[in-house]
Amino acid sequence: MSYAGAEIPAVELVDVRPFASHRVLRRLLQRPVAVVALCVILTIYTAGILAPWAAPHGFREVDLSNPFAGPSVEHPFGTDRLGRDMFSRTMWSAQTTVLISVAAFVSGSLVLGVSAGLLSGYAGGRVDSVIMRAGDGFASVPTILLLLIINATLRDRVVDVFRDIEDITGIDGLVSSGAPSYFLVSVGLAIFGWVGMARLIRSQTMALRQSNYVMAARAAGASVWRILGRHLLPNVSHLIVVSLTAGLGAAGLAEIGLTFLGIGVQAPHPSFGVMIFEGSGLTNLRAHPQLMLVPASVIVSLFLSFNLLGDVLTDIMSPRRR
Repeated sequence: MSYAGAEIPAVELVDVRPFASHRVLRRLLQRPVAVVALCVILTIYTAGILAPWAAPHGFREVDLSNPFAGPSVEHPFGTDRLGRDMFSRTMWSAQTTVLISVAAFVSGSLVLGVSAGLLSGYAGGRVDSVIMRAGDGFASVPTILLLLIINATLRDRVVDVFRDIEDITGIDGLVSSGAPSYFLVSVGLAIFGWVGMARLIRSQTMALRQSNYVMAARAAGASVWRILGRHLLPNVSHLIVVSLTAGLGAAGLAEIGLTFLGIGVQAPHPSFGVMIFEGSGLTNLRAHPQLMLVPASVIVSLFLSFNLLGDVLTDIMSPRRR
């Protein structure tokens, strides 16, 4: 650029207050409620991740000679009607929740939601109108009904695709591990779960696109993608971090609800939704309350911890406190 005949080098201006993760973490660890919530979340997620190696029993192992056993050293949470270890099934169910919630949140809210929100808020005009009307369309459709249709029409085809992948790559166990069910549920939740994040990022981007550093970058000739990734994305990162807890919790709860209704992860693959369904009923609650209490206690602890952690993060990362 030039000014009064003198050459002035182009200077790339960015926000002077970038997101400081170490500062947020330090403040987070000073809140006892946040520390407890974080410990609960990490414990359940770690149990799910390590289930293939740490679970005492496989999720298919049955012992018909020992149904409805009470808590013991061998079975800390007892056994169900088929003699399956409830502690092991809880760990395997946690793995299902971890896999689907993380996959749905990353592919839906993070990839689709953040990208659409940044582009919509910065470009405006027709681009904004098209993206937001598409979001309104997805948000207005009954999610459960569409997931039921997707599950009924595509499940066999997805299973065939995974079988073909096994034949081509020589990798065995993809179908038996429940990968087709995980894939269908994750993709379904991602398709319908990006709208809220997109709207949130769009509103913040619209407020930032007229800021001095964005206008200076535009005047310096920065491309649209560089402005979005280098200047705007870091300044909406606090919204993404706060939405992380709500997004993971919502995706996990949706998976459990869909599986309870029979349109999520299919048996015999474990899920908290399956465990609650099998333990429901007045007879089971009276005779074997642990069948319902074990998965329900884990679910309540996990999602209560997500809510508490989200409240603390919102308070810590509020602009008035940064």
